[in-house]
Amino acid sequence: MAPGMNEGELQLQQPKEEKEKKPRPSSKKLPVKRSSVQPGPPACNLDGAEGPSTSIAAAKQQVKLEEPEEDFTFDEPPLKKIKSAACPQGTPIKFAASANLNEEHKMNWDIVKVLSQRTGIEEWVCANIIRLFNDDNTIPFIARYRKELINNLEADALREVQQVLEELHSVAKKVHGAIQKLKKEGKLSGNLLTALLNCRTSEELDHVYAPYKTGSKGTKAQRARQLGLEPAANLLIENPRELNLLSYVKEGLSTIEEVKSGVQHILADMIAKDRETLDFIRDLCQRQYICLQSALAKGTSQKANEKDVNKFHLYKNFSCNVKNIHHHQILAINRGENLKILTVKVNIPDRTKNEFSRWCVNERWRPKAFAKPELMQLLRDSVEDSYKRLIYPLLCREIRSKLTSDAEKESVMMFGRNLRQLLLTSPVRGRTLMGVDPGYKHGCKLAIISPTSQILHTDVVYLHSGRGFHEAQKIRKLMLDFNCGTVVIGNGTACRETEAYFADLIMKKYFEPLDVTYCITNEAGASIYSVSPEACKEMPDLDPNLRSAARRVRDMARVILRLSSRHKDGHDVSQTLLKATLDSVVEECVSFVGVDINICSEILLRHIAGLNANRAKNIIEWREKNGPFINREQLKAVKGLGPKSYQQCAGFIRINQEYIRTFLRHTESEGIRVEATNEKQGKKKIKAAANVTWQPDPLDQTCIHPESYNMAMRFLTFIGGSPSEIGKPEMQQKVNVLLEREGMEGISKRLTTTGQTLQIIIDGLTQPEGFDIRKDFDKPDFKRSIVCLEDLSVGTILTGRVENATLFGVFVDIGVGKAGLIPMHRITEDKLPKAKKRRSLALGPGEKVEVRVCDINIPQSRISLDLIRVL
Repeated sequence: MAPGMNEGELQLQQPKEEKEKKPRPSSKKLPVKRSSVQPGPPACNLDGAEGPSTSIAAAKQQVKLEEPEEDFTFDEPPLKKIKSAACPQGTPIKFAASANLNEEHKMNWDIVKVLSQRTGIEEWVCANIIRLFNDDNTIPFIARYRKELINNLEADALREVQQVLEELHSVAKKVHGAIQKLKKEGKLSGNLLTALLNCRTSEELDHVYAPYKTGSKGTKAQRARQLGLEPAANLLIENPRELNLLSYVKEGLSTIEEVKSGVQHILADMIAKDRETLDFIRDLCQRQYICLQSALAKGTSQKANEKDVNKFHLYKNFSCNVKNIHHHQILAINRGENLKILTVKVNIPDRTKNEFSRWCVNERWRPKAFAKPELMQLLRDSVEDSYKRLIYPLLCREIRSKLTSDAEKESVMMFGRNLRQLLLTSPVRGRTLMGVDPGYKHGCKLAIISPTSQILHTDVVYLHSGRGFHEAQKIRKLMLDFNCGTVVIGNGTACRETEAYFADLIMKKYFEPLDVTYCITNEAGASIYSVSPEACKEMPDLDPNLRSAARRVRDMARVILRLSSRHKDGHDVSQTLLKATLDSVVEECVSFVGVDINICSEILLRHIAGLNANRAKNIIEWREKNGPFINREQLKAVKGLGPKSYQQCAGFIRINQEYIRTFLRHTESEGIRVEATNEKQGKKKIKAAANVTWQPDPLDQTCIHPESYNMAMRFLTFIGGSPSEIGKPEMQQKVNVLLEREGMEGISKRLTTTGQTLQIIIDGLTQPEGFDIRKDFDKPDFKRSIVCLEDLSVGTILTGRVENATLFGVFVDIGVGKAGLIPMHRITEDKLPKAKKRRSLALGPGEKVEVRVCDINIPQSRISLDLIRVL
């Protein structure tokens, strides 16, 4: 069991010796059939493991279940992996069989195997992730503190697994809803139940269930069954010698042809819903050349705007293999189809149908006894009818659906990577900033922001109405009065003219003795934020036009995390998926950066893993009532913060030790005693609880989770360090000496812990106080001069900063007022650095690059670039 895990979470299973307790039920989770890594044939047989690799040194020692911990205490880290001769590196724990899970929603497929197939992640990792999510663990917590259980997957990969898992849950839930409905209506047969339980996608479910929906006229096969022809169809396959079609001619079936037609429809329906048949045709399609074709819809020129039609000129006569088509092309084609400008078709070659028909007639649906030629012809007609009328449309829907789903997911993942890069933009600290919101008629709005983000002054200047010189004097006076040497200009209307204005003044050294620089910042979402309730609460006395000036450069995360995904450009993708990704990425970034619990806002707290709006509000109320938090343990006294919430958020909350020491010295000098009781706010006091005098814990300023505090103190003992040295150079020196002498693996064995947990402990002890992971990311570019588009020439080598990354290329700001595009095919692996800060980011917003100008189109203001290297 991983350190600090409570009962009902991940546990090492030993079924023969101890009984597993059922996991805590949750109405939010769909109990689909889940399985774990099974003992037996696989190379890594957990049942034959030699002994534990971490925490408890005794081989074959039983792992006891923990009692529920009402006081939130955490024990030493116990077992996480088991090694065996076949798997010397250790295979993470296996889970109990699905006996403890609700049997009601079992399917005919294994959710772990399907999840592994769709994501390309090992089955044991998928099994661990399923249980972690079922136990209400958050992605930031899993990605940082449960790395050994997920094979060091990053948050992006966890998000992808979560999305696929939710899709499978949704399908299973719909399947069992359909089964219950069909049972009530008396329409559920054995074959139909099997077909429903075989469904793995929504398209398959629709294919099987559509004829039975309320209001459906019924299929041809259903009507034939009602006429009593199903025994004839079964006989054709099972015992064709006994089949006499003439015996079925009766009222309602007046001719032999009508009987044949009815039998054909039933056979076609049986073939189209057979799992083995569908698997064969899908596998066959994987080996064939299948293309997606689009063309201009008939009558488009009269109905649609010519400008809209021209947007899709690349797809007027388009054809591409579905294996090679790009995601952005799929989204564009879908948009054109929705606007009724394009018609789209999936082209499956005839040889696929021919091979499928031969296989069906000669193998899968071959009669079990001799059949007359006319019956064999009926079988061939049934196979062809099944393919043309049922299977081919299903394949087309599945192909289109998968292409769209993959394109949407990739687009949203790209959005998430861009957003993360923006959120992790290193904040500009220690400078007084002048924020400028450019404008023409209504002037440029100014705001002077202090190094601590306080608004010192606001004003409006009219730079583009013939009053430039007079306004320059006002700006110079403001900058000298507030000792401001940095100007931040929004990239909206009049940005270029405002940039030229300030660049000219800087070139003339108008602001001497100040050494003034400027930068351009992205205004996306600034207007929305400025009129939001959060902005009104934060700056109630300011005009909305002045609220967002310079805020982004001061700290990008503080503004962007307030924005909703519905305000982003993502009309081609699922808004539900987009919003979920936005919320998840914001939670990941805010959690990984960490927050100082005693000074952060309620808005910021909402985005910490394990917290929500109510818990954040309760924390702020507790802080206002009781004063600052002295240590993390006090969080347990906050209303609504249970064991799971505390476990998820504790590692991401920081307590500034210098601030706490100052606060305690002040309270002691005033004769105030800082006390707190063990009772929760808002609850009746059952019995008198002894007052506790809280003491600061130096580990509370680090990224080390409270569940690993005992391990961290043992490590400090090993290196001869003390808590007072945390974050100081002496601590780094002692850690380096021990690492050189024993190495990570040797220390891990001595501490009986995993390398991942040890790395977090080392990072937490050696990082200086106030460490911010964003310092490793790039800061905004500050400039003193301006370059025009006309100054460029083909072959010119420039440095720039990535402005946005898309599925078809990367836009780079090269300082000429118009971003240049590096097409995706010019971003090759050899041009990217070997060691990236984050492997999943690739080229993202904010990264510096060296580029070569390949083409310039001045009339259309287009610049084509080639990537030389990443700086």
